[in-house]
Amino acid sequence: MSNSAVWVNGIHVGGWAYGYSSYALDITRCLTVGGINVIAIRLENYPESSRWYTGGGLYRNVWLRKTKRIRVVHQGVRIVTQYADARKAILALEVELENTTNDDATLDVAVEVRPSDTTEARSPGTCHHQPNVSVAATDKTVLEFEMQLKSPARWEPGSPNLYVAEFVLERYGAEVDRYEVVFGIRTMHFDARSGFFLNGRRTKLQGVCLHHDLGPLGAAVNPRAMERQLEILREMGANAIRCSHNPPAPEWLDLCDRMGFLVIDELTDCWREGKKRNDYHSVFDSWVVKDLRSMVRRDRNHPCVILWSIGNEIPEQLSAEGADLSSQLRAMVRAEDSSRGVTAGMNFVESGFNGFQHTVDVFGWNYKPSHYGKFIEHNPGIPLYGSETSSCVSSRGEYFFPVSGRREDCLSGYQVSSYDLYYPHWATTPDVEFEHQDRHPSVAGEFVWTGFDYLGEPTPYNDDQTNLLNAQSESDRKIIAAEIDMHAREPMPARSSYFGIVDLCGFRKDRFYLYQSRWRPDLRMVHILPHWNWPERVGELTPVQVYTAADEVELFLNGETLGRKRRGAYSYRFRWDEVRYEPGELRAVGYKDGELWAEAVRRTTGSACAIELLADRADIGSDNDDVAFVTVKIVDKDGLLVPREKSLVTFEIAGPGKILAVDNGDPSRLEPFYAQECRVFNGLALAVLQFEPDRNEPFTLIAKSSGLPDARLTISALSPSLQLDETLCIPG
Repeated sequence: MSNSAVWVNGIHVGGWAYGYSSYALDITRCLTVGGINVIAIRLENYPESSRWYTGGGLYRNVWLRKTKRIRVVHQGVRIVTQYADARKAILALEVELENTTNDDATLDVAVEVRPSDTTEARSPGTCHHQPNVSVAATDKTVLEFEMQLKSPARWEPGSPNLYVAEFVLERYGAEVDRYEVVFGIRTMHFDARSGFFLNGRRTKLQGVCLHHDLGPLGAAVNPRAMERQLEILREMGANAIRCSHNPPAPEWLDLCDRMGFLVIDELTDCWREGKKRNDYHSVFDSWVVKDLRSMVRRDRNHPCVILWSIGNEIPEQLSAEGADLSSQLRAMVRAEDSSRGVTAGMNFVESGFNGFQHTVDVFGWNYKPSHYGKFIEHNPGIPLYGSETSSCVSSRGEYFFPVSGRREDCLSGYQVSSYDLYYPHWATTPDVEFEHQDRHPSVAGEFVWTGFDYLGEPTPYNDDQTNLLNAQSESDRKIIAAEIDMHAREPMPARSSYFGIVDLCGFRKDRFYLYQSRWRPDLRMVHILPHWNWPERVGELTPVQVYTAADEVELFLNGETLGRKRRGAYSYRFRWDEVRYEPGELRAVGYKDGELWAEAVRRTTGSACAIELLADRADIGSDNDDVAFVTVKIVDKDGLLVPREKSLVTFEIAGPGKILAVDNGDPSRLEPFYAQECRVFNGLALAVLQFEPDRNEPFTLIAKSSGLPDARLTISALSPSLQLDETLCIPG
């Protein structure tokens, strides 16, 4: 993480303050040719450096890159689609060349553009040749040219087609450098009256915000864990992600390119005025130019990136000085890439009308749906989107009664009811955001806070005064610690968020299906909540809700109809608030245009009878990078999840495997992720598995719980040809 410093053979060669930025150092002068070389990296992540969990240590990858002395500059290629339709594409290419020798050089530069999935036996791609390019001694030069491609395969979420541009430098007929860049061909623009357009088609931004951690795996980069998150979000119907609130790992952007996600690439959570004692404000003046340049130059060839965000909820948004600073930052971005717009996520109403809105190309508003209409009226030329929306909170599988949006009815024992009706004071239910976007269709879309639960920031319990993290001074901490000692039997504070549509393990909360019903309107799906195991509530009011894209739903309890409801204007969920609980079967039948659409059933389950293990993939790579995510379910005799089960499960490994992490998605769970046991939370837990180094024989996970038969699951190794291709994750 942050404040890194690098030594080579005892010589300090450089470093970087911001832990989320990528950077490169030339260590040539410090190397011992033919001898032993030692690279040492020191990092220091200060306390209170962020509002969320940053992690610490070298948790992003480091590469050693060897080049010739005449070369393409690191990240010195820029490729922009100037025009593209089904018949042709016109590309503007820019390549920066460097000559570190003491002699002038004349080079022949050849470029080939080809689809990225072509094999070695490919036919030639589209080529360009530039002879006699002069680069002076110890100097650089920039070469600019255009290329035209016939019948391009354009990049978009449904068809994420990628190309490779290969640059070859030759001198005196001998190759001196070869440099590849992956990119996509696509056009895009934002329109204040119509929203976002990709390849000429209006595309609604169905987005979520994501922090960088990977739940129980922490902050360390793991391509498969990142890919799994994206797979789950794609299943929900998400097509866009806002990086919150820092540049992501380059491997993550590679995945978004390949999987077809639109991305807002974001710099930071603050400028000169900070939010935590040691956050980005402490280095802003010294580093913002370098960090902006680093982010844009590294990521500008990714087709997934549609906007550059220069900040989130910046306090300076209320002042003229802040507006001037925003304009300066926009100019810095445009100096590196003018093909995309600049945005920011603003959280004050005033910033939409005080002039700040003119300092960005596309205006992002956090939690201001009721002001969309006024903004559109007063700013007819500025595109608008919801850069952070809803912030509804819930705990998977927890339901409290009576059902209302009141705090006292929704919160209990460090959990939040999953009726999806509670939100902090600044936020709304998802339904409110949906309504205002439907009333104002020019809004380009939204980015929900958040796609996944994340470590830290456990609102609404992060302001609880038993939480030592909220103490404002050392004396406060001592007082709170003493109080905790006096009340040792009280539950301890939560350690992760409740905002996620998906919990920390990747298990879907009820809200997942509310967004799915909106974002995938053609999906034949019906989801019922709550579960139907309430022996203590026989005869009591137990409201039922249904999420579906159907326009009518009929609900049955034990075969008797509870009424058929039709979706009203600006209505996004079906509610039966007068249901009185009796055990048995709930069945919801959805209709669309008068025809059967889909149906779902909730049944009262029996007691726990078995452990069920289900791997996301039974065969994984043995390359010390791939992992298997194993869902642990406690089920009854009919194989149904027992929805209130909290039993302890212990794990063993037979063979050359290891357990990387366990968890259950409970935000209040304080046990270590690296463990051999875990209680299920409302019937579910997760075990993350991996091969031991340099082993590829099958191994078996054994799960045990008191009173239940042991469960076993075997993980095998993929064949070598199917292992993860690490070259896909190396940035150009």
